Amino acid sequence: MIYLDYNATAPTRPEALAAVVDAMHYVGNASSIHLPGQSAAQRVDSARRQVAELLNCSPGEIIFTSGATEANNLALRAAHSSGRRLVTSNVEHPAVLETARDLTADQPGSLILLEVDADGLVDLAALENALGHGDIGLVSLMAANNETGVLTDLAPVVTAAHAVGALVHTDATQMVGRLPIDLADLDVDLLSLSAHKFGGPQGIGALFVRRTASIPFRPQVTGGGQERGWRAGTLNVPGIAGVGAAAAAVHRSLAEETARIGRLRDLLEHAVSASIDGYRVNGHRVARLPGVSSITFPGAPADAVMAAMPHVAVSDGSACASGAPSPSHVLLAMGINRHDADCTLRFSLGYATTEDHIMQAADATAHAVKLVRASMDACTPIPG
Repeated sequence: MIYLDYNATAPTRPEALAAVVDAMHYVGNASSIHLPGQSAAQRVDSARRQVAELLNCSPGEIIFTSGATEANNLALRAAHSSGRRLVTSNVEHPAVLETARDLTADQPGSLILLEVDADGLVDLAALENALGHGDIGLVSLMAANNETGVLTDLAPVVTAAHAVGALVHTDATQMVGRLPIDLADLDVDLLSLSAHKFGGPQGIGALFVRRTASIPFRPQVTGGGQERGWRAGTLNVPGIAGVGAAAAAVHRSLAEETARIGRLRDLLEHAVSASIDGYRVNGHRVARLPGVSSITFPGAPADAVMAAMPHVAVSDGSACASGAPSPSHVLLAMGINRHDADCTLRFSLGYATTEDHIMQAADATAHAVKLVRASMDACTPIPG
């Protein structure tokens, strides 16, 4: 199996697996004051420091959650508690879009959805216009799109939003562990991440909450004082140990990984262009993650192409929306028609991807696309 679906979930890094297994050998509730409990608490503290070092923030600004979906919900529900208007984009992950719609369902006109251009870039002029009308409490824009890898330039977003007193949240699920994030420089108020996107275990994530931001915490789960009151419940010590170890591994190797994976993505796109007529790479060619390539193959439905190359693991969109009856809302927002959206594959690479994987995947994709197109042509009725 050639695995090129890191945006759905990355293979667990050896360091993370070892940390999880080691933590499971010990008993202890991190909230208990006896020695086993304090040993568990020390593992949590260590992991909190490792995640903070990756993001260049204070360990006290990290709240552990079950993943980015919970972190997104927690961030939006807390930051929107003032009742002021909320701004986001129409290409956000459903964990943000659906939460934003739920929060504003009984407040007509309180949700502003920014559009994107054909490259998938958010319309910052429209953001400036929205901010100019006042009464904006929160701007939530993803750092990197999960389907196309397109990046958002967050620095001007933060400057503009803070100038009118609005908070800024970013869903950085796909960016953490793929590109550097320096929260001492990028002044967002809230940031969500998920461990399994960069080689940690599934079911664990974190929310960064800047200590200087005025945000009343509004726990979704009540019944305990864990995580400074933001999230009640016994801490998942093995999972937390795993995300810490993954963060530390990324921190040591990020520059090398980013450069290598970017070269492999370019190699994939070059190999595809040399083997297949009629294709299109979606999204801005520069402002995107190094390991993501969204490619449309007109005339070759993605589900049929994937079935024709079962030993290559890719995606026809976001794994979080698998089985959805409608095409990708991200591609439609970029102006891609429904037919072509249905003919789009997402290749996402990561730390364990090799050049051999890329060449095998490119060959398999070329063969599968040609096979599907030939089959579709054979099934096309002859006029008259």
